Amino acid sequence: MFVIARTFLFFSWAVQLVIVAIVVLMILRLIVDAADLNPFGWASRTLHRITNPLVIPVRGSMRNVGVDPKFAALVVILVSILLGYFLVQIVGTIATTIEGVVSGLLTGAIVSVIGFILSGLLSLYILCIFMRVIFAWGMVSYHNRVMRFLVDVTEPLLGPLRHMIPPLGRMDISPLVAILILWLFQAAIAGTLLRGATPMTF
Repeated sequence: MFVIARTFLFFSWAVQLVIVAIVVLMILRLIVDAADLNPFGWASRTLHRITNPLVIPVRGSMRNVGVDPKFAALVVILVSILLGYFLVQIVGTIATTIEGVVSGLLTGAIVSVIGFILSGLLSLYILCIFMRVIFAWGMVSYHNRVMRFLVDVTEPLLGPLRHMIPPLGRMDISPLVAILILWLFQAAIAGTLLRGATPMTF
């Protein structure tokens, strides 16, 4: 169990380090652009060469939806923080599930093993719905592989709910209803199959 906890902690630190690096680079780029430095200078060229792989795709997406692309660096910061959060949550859920399953197998608590597996799958499914909503707000196209995966995975639940539940104005509330239903199932699992189990918390 110690190995799982240490691995997750190392992963969390790595994600935080990457996010901080991206934020610092984007802030430096904003400063350089605002200072109107010589674009052919060493500092400006190096900074743009490092950050362009992140900024250019975001600029293209912003132009497609009619948003001023000069704020692309800020959007990159927001996206990196969101993606980092989702990554940490996904890995944390998997680590907690593995720890619970291993603990249940070692103690012979097969009911707890089933409970941890079901609860972990529900947590991952809830995260997929959250990610789909965020990506949809960000106008991510279905042609994007991640978005296509999220739609294919979540549509079997969201599709029927969308037909049963009318939207509030122009707002589709089926993801919210789906998350509430899944949370209810998780609470039921925690109160039955996982009663008395002590999973590791990250």
